[in-house]
Amino acid sequence: MEIAPALEILVREPDGFSIWNGPPFDVGQPNVKLERVPCTAAKFSENGSRLMVMESSSSIHVYNCNGFSKMKSFNIPSVTGSTLSPCGTYVQTFQKSTSPQEKNVVVWKIETAAAVYQHFQKNMTKTTWPAIQFSSDESVACRMATNEIQFFEGKDFSKGIISRLRVPGVTAIELSKAPGSHVAAFVAELKGVPASVQIFSCNQDAQSQPVARRSFFRCSTIELHWNHGSTGLLAVALSDVDKTNQSYYGESKLNYLTTDGSHEGLVPLRKEGPVHDVHWSPTGLEFAVVYGFVPSRATIFDKKCNPLFELGTGPYNTIRWNPKGRFLCLAGFGNLPGDMAFWDYTEKKLLGTTKAECSVTSEWSPDGLYFMTATTAPRLQIDNGIKIFHYNGSLYFKKMFNKLYQADWNPEAPERFGDIADLVKSISTIKIDELKAQEVFSKDAMNASQASKMVSTNTVQKPTAYRPPHAKNVAAAQAELFRGISAAEETSKNAMRNKKRREKQREKKAAEGSAAAAGASDGS
Repeated sequence: MEIAPALEILVREPDGFSIWNGPPFDVGQPNVKLERVPCTAAKFSENGSRLMVMESSSSIHVYNCNGFSKMKSFNIPSVTGSTLSPCGTYVQTFQKSTSPQEKNVVVWKIETAAAVYQHFQKNMTKTTWPAIQFSSDESVACRMATNEIQFFEGKDFSKGIISRLRVPGVTAIELSKAPGSHVAAFVAELKGVPASVQIFSCNQDAQSQPVARRSFFRCSTIELHWNHGSTGLLAVALSDVDKTNQSYYGESKLNYLTTDGSHEGLVPLRKEGPVHDVHWSPTGLEFAVVYGFVPSRATIFDKKCNPLFELGTGPYNTIRWNPKGRFLCLAGFGNLPGDMAFWDYTEKKLLGTTKAECSVTSEWSPDGLYFMTATTAPRLQIDNGIKIFHYNGSLYFKKMFNKLYQADWNPEAPERFGDIADLVKSISTIKIDELKAQEVFSKDAMNASQASKMVSTNTVQKPTAYRPPHAKNVAAAQAELFRGISAAEETSKNAMRNKKRREKQREKKAAEGSAAAAGASDGS
């Protein structure tokens, strides 16, 4: 049986990045596996086998994550963007360019440090980078060009463009990852013609017609989310303006399309308002949606768009499914207060709630047992730090930094960690051992405390009456006011004087009453 890999965490500060071993920690603190290395950016490949590090705007290093030894270095002037292919075979770079003759997007093969493909791209935006998209196994690659999608053989770029798919007006594409069998293309609204999302097969012989299509008005940008298995696509249509004037941030609609054409329409959401977040389960059979005006609602749907389970309402805008598909974290980050709810989807029950205020990034560990949040710069310049929670929401680890730029898990295939139920049991065993150690420590501390109490038995004072916190300073001020005489003592003296005064007054009244009675008897 294969031994499960150790979890690893990349932590990047102003002077560089370091690699920590992941939880569970031996003595409550992580060990450093790789000492700090200077850099301005760092990113793992999708399968966790490679780490790309930008040391400067002209220097890129690629590390083998098995031991973190440096594999290759690239000296490329004026680099403004770079990324790794899913299996770490290629590194893709974008350079500033002044003319179309300068091919500023280059795909480098890491093993040979050779440029295997290059083309010109005017600028780098969220929808155009990375310029070359790969399937998870790198067997299929494609790029968006003017009015067309170009396909490559991911294992051999020397063949050049192997096919072209004409899509007039295409402004964004998303290649399905596992497997790379389909590609989604978005065409923006233009001159009264509605915007549309179309799904095409990556097989050249089956590209004459889209296998699914959905059209809609009031859409300026799109978010495309493929499921595992490449059978379903969630398309969040975003508009900059909400014509109903209900939201300052515009309008959003969630559409669902299937590659078999069985569903092309809106997801039936039960509350008005924006679509905050969507996330497919690792199986690709269900998806979770957070939607509606705050307090927003969270619902899990099956692949036929039927609601399966309600996660309730609250100040939420983020949902994360753990890599094993059993646990979910429902959270409210960004401009929300950081509430988190942890759910067991298999048992359909809430495990716990907690908070992680001001979190910028959040993600499950590859084994699905820990959830890490990070408050990072430049989004937030203060209270930077890392928090790691157990799958049930209990806080496991916390560390603060003067400035933190990045905190990422090293990706690993979830199936390498075994069954989630066995992992949960192993974590429970570790917790029990930790509790036993804490009990031993607490017993030793208790014995020491009892011994000190026995030594000082004769000096034990009688417990004083409870005094609320606000009254403690008042007592001190009164003591100073009464020049060293305690307020209690001063009060008792005043009471004695008043008592004597009252007794004298009663005696005087009694004497006057007796005199008056005697005078009356003499007159009679």
